[in-house]
This record gives sequence, C-alpha cells and structure tokens, in this order.
Amino acid sequence: MRPAAFAAARRGAAPVVAEPAETSDLAPVPDLPQPTSDRRKGNRRMARKTRAFTPPEPQHRMHGWLPRRWPALALIMLIALCGGQILATSVPDLHALLLIGSAMLGVLPRRAARQMASRRHGRAKLAVCVVFVALPPFLFALGMAHWTIHGGLPGDAMMAAVAGTSLVAGAYLRRRPALMFAVHLATWTAVTISFSSIAGWGTLALVLLVSARVSQEQWDEQLRDRQEMEANERAQTRARDILADYEETGQGWFWEIDRRAQLTYVSPPVAEVLGLEVGALIGQPLTRLFDMDQSGEESERSLQFHLSARSSFSELDMRAATDEEVRWWSVSGRPIYDQFNNYVGFRGSGTDLTERRRSQEHASRLAHYDSLTGLANRFQMSQSLEKILSSPQLHHRDCAVMLLDLDRFKHVNDTLGHPAGDALLMQVAQRLERAVGSHGQVGRLGGDEFEVIIPRSMARDHLGTLAAEIIYSLSQPYSIEGQRVVIGASIGMAVSPADGSTSEALIRNADLALYAAKDGGRGRYHFYADDLHAEAEERSQLEEDLRDAISNGELELYYQPVVSVASETITGFEALLRWHHKTRGPISPTKFIPIAEDTGLIVQLGEWALRQACKDVATWPEDVRVAVNVSPLQFANPQLPAMVMKAIASAGISPEQLELELTESVFLSDNEGTDAMFASLKRIGVRIALDDFGTGYSSLGYLKKAPFDKIKIDQSFVRGATEQGSRNGAIIASITNLAHALGMDTTAEGVETMDELDLVRLHGCSHVQGFIYAKPMSAKDATERLASGLQADAHGPRSARAPRQKVLRKVVLDHEGQVYNGTVRNISSRGAMIEGLRNVPTGTTFVLRLSREHTISCTTRWCEEDRMGVQFERALVRDSAGRLVATQGAPPVPVGASATA
Repeated sequence: MRPAAFAAARRGAAPVVAEPAETSDLAPVPDLPQPTSDRRKGNRRMARKTRAFTPPEPQHRMHGWLPRRWPALALIMLIALCGGQILATSVPDLHALLLIGSAMLGVLPRRAARQMASRRHGRAKLAVCVVFVALPPFLFALGMAHWTIHGGLPGDAMMAAVAGTSLVAGAYLRRRPALMFAVHLATWTAVTISFSSIAGWGTLALVLLVSARVSQEQWDEQLRDRQEMEANERAQTRARDILADYEETGQGWFWEIDRRAQLTYVSPPVAEVLGLEVGALIGQPLTRLFDMDQSGEESERSLQFHLSARSSFSELDMRAATDEEVRWWSVSGRPIYDQFNNYVGFRGSGTDLTERRRSQEHASRLAHYDSLTGLANRFQMSQSLEKILSSPQLHHRDCAVMLLDLDRFKHVNDTLGHPAGDALLMQVAQRLERAVGSHGQVGRLGGDEFEVIIPRSMARDHLGTLAAEIIYSLSQPYSIEGQRVVIGASIGMAVSPADGSTSEALIRNADLALYAAKDGGRGRYHFYADDLHAEAEERSQLEEDLRDAISNGELELYYQPVVSVASETITGFEALLRWHHKTRGPISPTKFIPIAEDTGLIVQLGEWALRQACKDVATWPEDVRVAVNVSPLQFANPQLPAMVMKAIASAGISPEQLELELTESVFLSDNEGTDAMFASLKRIGVRIALDDFGTGYSSLGYLKKAPFDKIKIDQSFVRGATEQGSRNGAIIASITNLAHALGMDTTAEGVETMDELDLVRLHGCSHVQGFIYAKPMSAKDATERLASGLQADAHGPRSARAPRQKVLRKVVLDHEGQVYNGTVRNISSRGAMIEGLRNVPTGTTFVLRLSREHTISCTTRWCEEDRMGVQFERALVRDSAGRLVATQGAPPVPVGASATA
C-alpha cells in the first residue's frame, strides 16, 4: 500500500473520485481491479501500480434518479417535428404545438430537476421524477397523435417519431429501470388515449404487464450488481482499512525509505511520539527515529548492517528518540524492488515494546530485589558476594558480611498485625541504608533478617563502630500507625578471607556470630570466632533436649519467698523454672529460657508453669500468694484469660492468690489489644506486677493506665547500691516514691547483704526478695517452710564483696618497716584472706607484695586467730581471660631467704 493510501485511510476520509463528464451516463462502468494472486516474484517484493487504486464511487445513488442532461432527446423531438412538417399535409395546430413545445421545454432543465430530486424524499422526489421524466414524453406523444388526427400527419411518421423518442429516452435511463418503464408507459399511453381503440388498449395492457415484469427483473439484477460491486469495493479496501485501524490503535506503525535510506513515509503516531509533524520527518534518515546512543551498540550495528546489505531484519529493539518518556520499539523491515528488479528502498513496520520492557524490568527487579523494601533480595546479595569472592585479584576478595536480626519484631507482628510489621520493615530498611551509606550494599534476606556486604578490606574496630551505629539507629523509636514502637537489632559479622573464602562459609560463620550476639543479650554485635561452632552445636542439642524435657516432665518449679519489710513475714513466693538435665546436671535458666523464647516453647512452658503454680499454692495458707512470670508471647495470646481462669478453677484457689509478673516489653506496641488484655485479667481478680522495672524500653506513660498492683525493682539497681558514689540508691528511692504515689507495692529483687536490706528498707520498699531471706526451694521444701510459720529472719554478710577465687600463694607484708611472711588462701580484685599473722588489730595497714613486680597497699578489716581479711587500696586489674595480673608473676622472695632463692 502506498503512503498516500495509508494517510487517507488513517484519517478515515472517503475516497475522492473525479466528477464524471457530462456524458458519463453513456460511458460503461469500469471493471474493478482484482487482487494480484502472486505478490512475489522469486524471493523479492515487486512494486505494483494498483496498490493505491481507489474504486469510483457508485453513480446510481438516490439523487441520481434523473440523468444530468439528455440533449439528444430534445434534438430527436425537434427532428420529428421538422420531419413531420415535411410529410404532413398541413402544419400542426396550436394545440399540437403547445404539447410538443411543452415536452421539449420539459426536457431541457435537467440540472435543476436533479437538484430538486436530491433535496427531497419520498413522494416529493417521486413527483419531481414524474414531472421531469415521464411527463415530457407523454406530452410529445400526445401532441404528435393530435397532429396526426387533426393535422394530416401520416400515422407511420407519427409512430416513428414516438418510437424514436421513447428509444432515446430509454437509452438515457438504462440504469434506472423504473424510470425507463415510466417513460415507455407514458409515451404509449398518450398514443392509446389519442386513438382510443380497443386493440390499442389491449395491446397497452399486455405491454404494460410484460414491461412491468421485465422492469422488475432488471431492477433486481441491477440491485445484485450494485451489491456485488460494493462487496468488491469493500474487499479492495479491507486490507487498507485494517492497517489504518491498526495504526490508530498505537500498537504498531509503518515506515518506508528510499534507496538513500531517507523516509518517504512514516505513520503519524510515530511523529506524535517524537513531538514532530509527519512532514518534518519525510526526507530525514531512518535513524532520525531512534536514539542510537541508548539503543545499544549491537542494535545500531545490526540496523546499519541490514540497510547496507539490503537484507531483511525483524524484531530489532530500538529506543525512540524522545527526550521525556523512555519508549522502545521493535522494528522489522525488508527491501523492496521495482518490476525491473532494481532496489528502491526498504519498507517495514514497528511495534511498541515499552510496556513489555517495563514488565521485563519489573520481573527482573522482583527476581533480584525485595518487593516490600526495595533492597536487594537473598539471590542478588548472594550474586554480589560471589562476584567479590571470585575476583581475579586476591586483594579484591577482601570483604565483610554482616547479618542482622531484629529483636522483638515478632512481638510487633503478633500484636499490631502484619501490615504494621511491613510498615516497620520499610522504615528499618530506610534507616539501615542511611547508616551503611556508601560503605556497602544492603539487602533483605526475608522476614526480619537483613544483610550488609562491605566490598573491601576494613579494620575490625571500624567494622565494630559501623555495627554499633547501625544498632543505635535501628533501636530508636518508630511511629507505626500513630503508635510508638521500639525494637532492637543484633549483628553477627564474618570477614574474608580470615573467616572463610567462600560465600557459604562466610554466611554460615556470620550466622553463628549472630546467634552469639543474641545469646549475649541482644542489642549487640559479635565477630565470628572458631569456638562458635561448638557453641552452635551445643545450642542445637540443648534445644532438642529441652523439647524432650517438656514432653517427659523433667522441668519443675522452685519458689523464692517474698518477705514484707514491715512485718518480716512471708507474703508469697515467686515461681522459678528449674531444669535438672539427666546427663549435664542443673541447666541455668539464662541458657534454656532464651532458647524457649526463640523457638516458641515458652508458650507451652508458661502454660504448664501457670497450672503447676496454682496447684502448689492451693496447699499453702490462703494469705500466701504465688507469682508466675508471663512472657510477651503469652500476653499477646487472646486465650490467656481463659487459661488463667481454667488454672484457678482447676486448683480451687482464690484469684487474689495468683500474681502475674509482666515485663515492660508488653508495652512495645501500645495498642487497644494491650488495654483489653489488662481489663480481662483484672476482671478475673488476679494481681498484676511489673517485673524488672527500669530495664525495659518503654516510657512511664503506661503507668497512668496499666492496672499494676506492684512494681518490682530489678536487682541490677540493688547491686552496688551501698558502694560509695553509687546512684542506685537514688534510683530506688525514686521508684518507691512513684509507686507509693500510684498506690502500688514495691519489691526489691536480689537483696543479699544486710547493708542492701537496710538501704531498701530506708528508701521505703514494701517487700524484699533475695538470698538474704532464702534461696529458691522446691515445692515440698516451701510447704515445709510454711508449716513452721510465716516469720522470716534475714541471714547474710554485712556487705557484698567481689567474687573471690581460691589460691595458695606466698606473699610478703610490710608494716612500717617490719616485714612478715604470709600465705594468701583466697583473693579477689578488692581484697584477700591471708594466713600467718595473729592478733592483728582492725585498721592496720600493710604494703602487700603479691609478686616480684606487683605491690599494693591494704587495710585489715578483721582477724581471727592466724587469719585476717584485708581490703586493697585499689582494685586489681584483670587480663582478657579474667585473671588477676598481679598474681601471674613469680612470688616475692620470703623474709629470711636469700635473694637468689
């Protein structure tokens, strides 16, 4: 199809047909061109002149009922009149002349009659046709018959004139069977009327019937011819219309260039995309349509090669030459040749690849990047690490891997829901990217696990600084759906090549370091060390053993008394989990409780502890309570109130005898669910205590609405409270004052010395729990203890001392120049117990030689027989292994021994 035909079809314009000549009614209808059956000759496309043929518009429309002109009809009437004058014996009378003249005048205004017919419809159009088509022949025949009857015109002359006029009129009306029949009918009706013979009327009736039948057949045949011609016309234009519609949809477009590779045609949608007019592109090189720099060297070379080699090409990806929106086209083309096999250019098509490319890029991004946070996913991070570790140069393989795990993220998901968790992860990703900056690549491995790759060598202290900054950034409060949320982060790090030269080894070792960081208390970072493998195996084995212990009932509850400071009587016990391993012996709760929390076993353990504690307290006096710790996972369970009620009912105790201890972590997500849970528990009637107060991550705002009955002061504030310069005493006083103002009790945990007991009593604590009164005991021992009465007596040292280790070391003591030999039996960083001197007064000072290199001043605090306790002037220094440096050297030379001894 030629470009002009493309443009006309795209605009939807009707084919333009030249106005036929005035005598076109006498011209035959041209035959429509038929499609060429073979458009190819050999392997090359041939030019075809009929590709742009536009069939003429059919001329037999409704407004074409009348011929444009029929001058021969008026001429034949004039010849008949003149011939009749020669043959007639007399001139026609006035009546005959008026009829013949009116007929001749009625034939002349053909153009005015056609215009009148084109503006009218129905009966009005029929009336115009009767007046200007049927009436003139009728008047002419009537006038000639009148001349024959009254003027001496021979009958055969009259019949010849009327027949000739009828034949000429029929020739003009050959495409209009109805009008031709009307002309013949009007003509012979006039003759029949004039002579009024029975034979004439009979003949007219017979002719009328036959003519009507013939006219109907001709009309039907003409209608079939018209429909066939219109069908041929549609067949000729169908391909052009389809291609034009295809262009308008924007899905594809067409182009054509000449032998110089200059555009001779391009679809208008292409010009619109480029922001140009079609005319501005005609004559431009084909490459004007494309951004050759952005299309890629391969596409550019392929296009230039095919144009130079005059070879076909298909689906060549090219970027459109647009400045604003990025668009891609798939371009195909083939060379064209004329009928003499001469190359004349290229013709081809293009389709829009933009959406497909975007879909491919989106699919590629989904395959390499996390859809939620936009960070690189596990696959992409693995590829990046593999690329670094497979670098040809060894010094380029140095890198570090950080694995991050969010602390308390599961609690946010459980309490606020997964949408809130997703929102939190997106904020975490943003903070993580800001913290890492240009140091490395950040990725999300899944869930709340992230990875950072540092693609170069970095000193360990710098890595530690970066890890600390990341933890600090991620631990700041978040705002999720208008609520304040605080989480933490733990980081494990492995460095290549020291900790592994493959990606599998680095990831495995960083993961072990992450577990070590979490086991160390979370919110910290840890480097990989060789001994972590053994620790990981031990942890895995411990988890398996814990599951078996729960199934086999190997766990038990121990109870530590809670004593009222005012009356020094036992008011309750705190239930503590204990596990005596069948082969390892006692397992510390600090080891197996974190494992239970990580694996979700804490829920099962907590439910068992709740039932067992209620069962045990049922055998005690009614005014003795039992306190049971409730984990954040249990608190988030909507079934917790039902479990509490079931345990109370099953044991047959009063709800006031049960006290549930919660930590501040339940307020990490301050939402309606937390308030509803508190309300449900208080409706049951149990007491609620806030455990480990001051060590959590929440603000004091929850104390305004949380219905706590007691605040438990964490033992970290009690430890060292009696030491000089400690601020712990002020903190304890503040907590007790706050509790009293809110109408709550206070319990000081971990009280072990008389000095600590005096301090917490002085600051107004209402209850005390610690070794000063009793260590945790089994349920049987607790029952026996209560059987002896509720009175509790404090037993313990006056003050706390640093942990001591047993030794046997010879030392020398110097008191104002007097030197004595002694033996150290145990020692700590703050003092020691020494044998060898008797009756030493309290307060005596010595210079103590612990080794040949170390001496320190000390003061006697007590003395019994040949033993005395001394306090060092300053604390001794320990090495990285925790050993006292002063005791690592050679012992001093004893008094009386030779210097060389």
